[in-house]
Amino acid sequence: MSNDKLMLLPVPRHITFLGKKLTLSDRQLIVLNSPNPLNLRFTATRFQQCLRDQTGLSWDLVAGNSVPSEQIGLTFAIRPAATPHPQGYTLSITGTGISITATTPAGAFYGSLTLGQILSQYGNELPTLQIKDWPDFAYRGVMFDVSRDKVPTMQTLFELVDMLASWKINQFQLYTEHTFAYRRHPEVWADASPLTGEEILALDAYCRERFIELVPNQNCFGHMRRWLVHDRYRPLAECPAGCDTAWGFFEDPFTLCPGDPGSLDLIRSLMDELLPHFGSRQFNVGCDETVDLGQGRSRKRVAEQGLGQIYLDFLLKIYREVSVREHTMQFWGDIVMAHPELVSHLPQDVIALEWGYEADHPFAERGAKLAAAGLPFYVCPGTSSWNSVAGRTDNALANLRRAAEQGLKHGAGGYLITDWGDNGHWQPLPVSYLGFASGAALAWAYAANIELDVIETSSRFAFGDEQGIMGRLAHDLGNAYLQPGPLVPNDSILFQILQQRPPEIAAVEGLTAAGLVKALTFIDQVMVMLPQAENSTAGAELVRREFLWAADMLRHACRRGMWALGQALTGPRELASEADKLLAEHQYIWTARNRPGGLKDSQARLERMRRDYEEA
Repeated sequence: MSNDKLMLLPVPRHITFLGKKLTLSDRQLIVLNSPNPLNLRFTATRFQQCLRDQTGLSWDLVAGNSVPSEQIGLTFAIRPAATPHPQGYTLSITGTGISITATTPAGAFYGSLTLGQILSQYGNELPTLQIKDWPDFAYRGVMFDVSRDKVPTMQTLFELVDMLASWKINQFQLYTEHTFAYRRHPEVWADASPLTGEEILALDAYCRERFIELVPNQNCFGHMRRWLVHDRYRPLAECPAGCDTAWGFFEDPFTLCPGDPGSLDLIRSLMDELLPHFGSRQFNVGCDETVDLGQGRSRKRVAEQGLGQIYLDFLLKIYREVSVREHTMQFWGDIVMAHPELVSHLPQDVIALEWGYEADHPFAERGAKLAAAGLPFYVCPGTSSWNSVAGRTDNALANLRRAAEQGLKHGAGGYLITDWGDNGHWQPLPVSYLGFASGAALAWAYAANIELDVIETSSRFAFGDEQGIMGRLAHDLGNAYLQPGPLVPNDSILFQILQQRPPEIAAVEGLTAAGLVKALTFIDQVMVMLPQAENSTAGAELVRREFLWAADMLRHACRRGMWALGQALTGPRELASEADKLLAEHQYIWTARNRPGGLKDSQARLERMRRDYEEA
C-alpha cells in the first residue's frame, strides 16, 4: 500500500512520511518506560493482541529503560510536558523501531490506536513516519438513548464502547428516563429490562480501561412520563391528566411540578442511588423540553413570575443537590436559550449542553451567548438516525461539521454526539456508525478531518469492509429521506408515513406518488450494492439483515404512501403481508442486540400500521 492510501480515523493533526520502511520481526519487546508502568499495561496488551492478529508476531512486555536497544520493537514513554495537550502523543516509526511518547497514559493509548490502524493496513512492512497529534476538544462524547425503547445487552454496549474508543471518544452517556434498576422504585422499570447497578459498575470499569468516562445521565424535570404514569408518582406531575405540547396532546403527564416538595425529594432519591455506581464526577440531569410547565399546577406562579424564572428556580435546586454530592452538573440548554435573560443567573461551574440536530442549527449564535456569559458548554449535534429508520445522512454530516466549527470558534469545552430513539427506536444501531465516525473525527481535529472521506473510513473501521461498499450503502440509504420531496425537521417523511394514519398521510403538503416512486427506485439502486460487500466483522450477517430490514421498511413506506394517496401499486392485503414480515424481522434484529423490555412498545407502532390494512 502506498503512503497516500493510508486511511486513519481520526486523521492526525500532523503526519510526515520519511520515505523508508520498517520490517517488523518476531520476538521483539514492548517497553513501558513510565514512572507507573501499570498505567500502560492495558494499552500495551491491547496493542500486543492487535500485532498478533494482524501479523502473527509475538512481542513480550517489559518495563523500565535499561532494555538492550536491539531487542526493542516498540517503546511507550511517558514524559512530563512531552506534548502540547495532555491527551496528545508523538508516534515515530523509523528504520530501527517504533516509539510512542506522551504526557499522560491517555495520550499513549491514543497513539497506540493510530499505530494499530496503520498496522491493519500495512502488516509487518510499515512506512517510516512521524505523527504529532492532539485533540481540539478535551471532551469528545457520545450520548446513547436507552429509554425509547431499546435497552442494549451488555455485549452490545461493550462492542460499542470498543468502537468509540478506537476513534478516540472519551465520554459516554446512557440517556436514562426509567431504565436504571432503582431499588427504591421497582414499579417504574418492572417491564423495561433495565441496567442494574452491577452492570453499570462493570461498564464503568470497561470504559475506564479505554480512557472513556462513563457519565451518569438521568432526566430530572421533563421527560418524566414513565414515572408519572404510576399512581405513586402522578401527584408530582405538573399536569397529572395530560397536557398540550408542540407534538400534540399528551394523555399522560410529562413534567414534574417544580413547586411540589416531593419532586425534589424524588430527584434526591435518584441521585443517591444512581451516582455511586459511576466514577465520573459529572452528571447530566437533562431538564430539557419541559413543554407543559405552566399549564397545570404552576400556572399561577408562572403568570406572576414568568415561565423562565420558575424553570430557573427548580434548575438551581437540582444544581445544589448535584453540588452537595460533589459533581458537576450538565444540563440541556434549550430552555435557557429560549429565555436568554436566565443565562447570567446560572452558576459558573455548570456545563450547558447546546443541542440542535438540523444542518442550520444556530450553534454560532448560541455559542456566542454562552461564551459571553462565561459558561462552560458543549456543542451537541446528532447522528440524525432517529425518526428515519435509515438515517438522514446529508443533514447529519452538515450538523456535525457545523457544531465542531462553531464550538471551536466560541470555546466549547466538549463535543457530544447524540443518538436518540424517538418513536420506537426503529433505526438499527449500524445506521448511526457514519455519524459516530464523522463526529469523532471532527471532535478530535477539525481542520485535519473536515475533508474526511467518511464513506471509506467508516466502511473500513466500522463495517470491516475494505472495498468501501458498506460505507457507501449506509451513506446512500441514509439519503433516501431526500427523495420523496417534502422535508421535515428532526424527522423524515418516509418515517412519518409508517407512523401516521392514511388520512394524515394524504394531507401531507407536497407528497406525491411520483416522489414516492422516485424514492422506491433510489432505494432499489442503493441496495444492489449489498451482495458485493465483504464485511469481515464478527456480526457481518446481522448488519446485512439490519440494512435489508431498513431498506424494506422504507420501500414499504413508499408503497403505503401511494396507497394512502389513492394511487396504490400494492393493495391492503399485500401491504398487510409485508407488515407481518417486517414485524417478524424487527423482532429478530431487536433481540440480537437488545433486551426484550421495550420491544412490545416499539412493535405496537408497527402493529398499528398493519391494522390500517385490515380495516381497509
